[in-house]
Amino acid sequence: MSVITVALAGNPNTGKSTIFNALTGARQHIGNWPGVTVEKRVGKITKGDRQINIIDLPGTYSLNQYSLEEKIVNDYLLQEKPDLVINIVDASNIERNLYLTLQLLEKGVPTVVNLNMMDEARIKGYQVDIEVLSEYLGVPVISTVATSKKGISQLTDLLNASAEAESANAGGSLFAGYLEELARLKESQKDGDIEGDEIIEARYHYINKMLDKALVKDEERVSLSERLDEIITNHILGIPIFLGIMYLMFQLTFAWVGQPISDWLDEFINGTLAEFVDGALMSAGAAEWLHSLVIDGIVGGVGSVIVFVPLIFTLFLLISILDGTGYMARVAFIMDQAMRSIGLSGKAFLPMLIGFGCSVPAVMGCRALDSERDRRTAIMIAPFMSCGARLPVYAFFAAIFFPGNESAVTLSLYILGIIVAIIMALVFKKTLFKGAVEPFLMEMPPYRIPTLQTVLLQTWEKGKGFLVRAGTIIFSMSVIIWVLSSYNFSGPAEINDSLLAAIGGVIAHIFAFHGFGSWETGVAVLTGILAKEAVVSTLGVVYGVAELAEEAGEAAMQLQDSIGAVFTGLSAYAFLVFTLLYTPCMAVIGTFKKELGSWKWTLFAALYPFILAWLIALLVYQGGLLLGLS
Repeated sequence: MSVITVALAGNPNTGKSTIFNALTGARQHIGNWPGVTVEKRVGKITKGDRQINIIDLPGTYSLNQYSLEEKIVNDYLLQEKPDLVINIVDASNIERNLYLTLQLLEKGVPTVVNLNMMDEARIKGYQVDIEVLSEYLGVPVISTVATSKKGISQLTDLLNASAEAESANAGGSLFAGYLEELARLKESQKDGDIEGDEIIEARYHYINKMLDKALVKDEERVSLSERLDEIITNHILGIPIFLGIMYLMFQLTFAWVGQPISDWLDEFINGTLAEFVDGALMSAGAAEWLHSLVIDGIVGGVGSVIVFVPLIFTLFLLISILDGTGYMARVAFIMDQAMRSIGLSGKAFLPMLIGFGCSVPAVMGCRALDSERDRRTAIMIAPFMSCGARLPVYAFFAAIFFPGNESAVTLSLYILGIIVAIIMALVFKKTLFKGAVEPFLMEMPPYRIPTLQTVLLQTWEKGKGFLVRAGTIIFSMSVIIWVLSSYNFSGPAEINDSLLAAIGGVIAHIFAFHGFGSWETGVAVLTGILAKEAVVSTLGVVYGVAELAEEAGEAAMQLQDSIGAVFTGLSAYAFLVFTLLYTPCMAVIGTFKKELGSWKWTLFAALYPFILAWLIALLVYQGGLLLGLS
């Protein structure tokens, strides 16, 4: 079987993902480029005895190799030498997009130009003569409107005809003349490796010359996107509008859509499914240890993560919709100035915001940042944004120790997380990740209605990654925790004599001066690394009240009495501060490994928050004692 490799190249927000999805459908897989964390998407099409591999290259404005994306695209073209490059060009922003086109053709890359978003160009008041454009570029030009799949069949026919790829090299007397002029300019440069202003001007001169002939202008119009941007990116209204949209997104995720589905799934897994499995094991005469492993370890442990899947998928779905509309580019623009004060660009704000829902997609979202320095800084601080899994811990302790002030206590923790994230970003800027903030270059794409296929595929790609990673890690850790809580070195044991209790006792010494130095709290801290919401349920198990009462309300009251005898208001708040800041859950640590690419950085990202949390919680408790608080 012969194999043909086709690469999709273009500026960001030109519709590459929509075209990629239209060509490949579900026949695609996601990975990372070798040695880096930028996403690599590969699709396959099989036609008879020929396989076509389609590579979706990172969006880039040029091949100058300033950003990581530019380096990846440039290296891929030079080293892998694809059979054909389909250059996706935004017809509504054609002058800026054609700069990359010229650079591709200058390298002699077999290229076909795909002029996308022709409908947006008409809205702006002009049309593009693709025959004239093809004459100036010396390569085939195909027009599409990817959102409505108009022209996609032409691309498919192009891929099906091997002769097209062979004839796609740049040619023609007009383009040959341009290349000769460019060669003369390069020879006159003192440093041939750096493109001077004259070369850049020569490219734009040729682009303008080309567009003077290829553009058929109608009456000049103000587009809907431009009118909307006057309001949405307004320096006064921009942030309130953004906060309102984010509030709506979180309401849909955590109240109206995602949470009800999550609650139903929780009832199914911990109720119906657990009872069914329990009955099946009893009927089969399963050994007591096996019964406990399956029910308490696997169903309980893995189920505690599975119930959050609806929240994750809902959040990713809404983010994909917002991204597809073009709004996320506006968010980066609105927040750029504020983020630069802590050494990051505006693009870093969205991952931090997502962290209030879940740290896993927040860390994954950092891959959108332009430089490796920014990526690592944002990944290191994203978990300080208080995720939804910590909220049950806040609510439980606040209800016991701060009745009537629950909201104020919870809000103070969210604010503290933001403050710590800002401080650590400034520290990293001066130490580990020195350097100037990367230039922030982003074209504002037109507002559009995203295609259902693209939104669903992007949601599935991101959600599937969370499900697979979290599921495997949680499964392994659930088995380990069950073994530790059920055995000691002499064999089966009660929980107070188990290995888990012994480990908790060792951990408790670390918190001797924090006001919560009991082995039970030590175990809760340990299982909190498995999943933050497990802290409360762990305390219920280790204090032995889960089986003491038939009614859930009585069990809850006993748990409150037990914890109230161990904690004071001050130590409880110190414990909440520690819970906010210390090592994120295993699902996040697994994501660290994927995004940071090495165990050295993964261990650092996991351990330094623990030390920081230990110090700040100690300061809170001892400082409170000095002030006479209790």
